[in-house]
Amino acid sequence: MFRAVFLVLAAVVSTMTAQVSEARTLDQVIKSGTIRIGVNPNFPPMSSYNATNQLAGFDIDIGNKIASTLNIKAEFVPTESAQRVPFLVSDRIDISLGALTRSAERAQLIDFTVPLHTESMSVLTTDKIKATKWTELNSPSVTLVDMRGNWSVDYVKDKLPKAKMLLVESIADTVRAVAQGRGDAIVENIDFFQNFTKNYPNIKWRTLNDPIFVNYDSIGVSKGNSTLRDYLNVVLYDLHSSGFVNDSWQKAYGTPMQKPIVPNPYF
Repeated sequence: MFRAVFLVLAAVVSTMTAQVSEARTLDQVIKSGTIRIGVNPNFPPMSSYNATNQLAGFDIDIGNKIASTLNIKAEFVPTESAQRVPFLVSDRIDISLGALTRSAERAQLIDFTVPLHTESMSVLTTDKIKATKWTELNSPSVTLVDMRGNWSVDYVKDKLPKAKMLLVESIADTVRAVAQGRGDAIVENIDFFQNFTKNYPNIKWRTLNDPIFVNYDSIGVSKGNSTLRDYLNVVLYDLHSSGFVNDSWQKAYGTPMQKPIVPNPYF
């Protein structure tokens, strides 16, 4: 199995390496007057089109702030989740946002900055559930809600095999199901779900203070583009230290980041 996975990964790396275009250095980005930023246009409140058909959200605020530190404009390029790495490799964007989690596989193809934000896998539920730890949801009396095709479905079934599972189509549907009483809790990267709880103000929502694990999401840059990556690391340290990242997250999500990034001057 390991050999098969390795061969598939090697083939992907080989194919994408053949498509590599020369990335723009920091100086070239500045001289162009524009930094091309990949964002997911269907991922509220990270980024999505608002009522005036303009992109808005956490990633948009971060992208505009990065551009302003360079005294240039931000050009936001719609980039679905599966396109984030290919768009960097082919030089269609200079940097990628869109909740880009660091992974060993991706690190073979692109470079990462220090973390921009986290994703905390934990539990979103209501006052009807008295559990204090996520393992307490492993009961036939509990119905968990998740999205069809989500990687977390198999993970949750493995960790909480006694619980029932209700599968729906979208993040909004999962929150709606719990609000309507068709489900009891959501076990997921809860930061991305909490914004939808605003649609049900009469429900007493709560998250368990018992995270399952934390992923670190960074800004992606083209492999070897050290001038741009190093600059972004300095900017991110300043944005974390000043509170800009956390304030932007609070503005977008209406709640603090589950696991805020601790600024570290050594990178």
